[in-house]
Amino acid sequence: MRLDKYLKVSRLVKRRTVANELCDAKHVEVNGKTARASYEIKVGDIIDIQMGSNHIKAQVETVTEYATKESASTMYKLL
Repeated sequence: MRLDKYLKVSRLVKRRTVANELCDAKHVEVNGKTARASYEIKVGDIIDIQMGSNHIKAQVETVTEYATKESASTMYKLL
């Protein structure tokens, strides 16, 4: 699954376009490297997001195409 879609489905970012813009501005890193929106996410990847003054670091637990509001938080583990 693409990085921008994963960020949206897991609800780490509210909208996919916002996730895309964060990637374009180089505010998203995966495993310590700047990642593009098209990066293919795998289980075990560590995502580092810088949104203004907010900093989120999470490890990918599962990758699913769709998630309910309740199951979205099980897709990652905050570090």
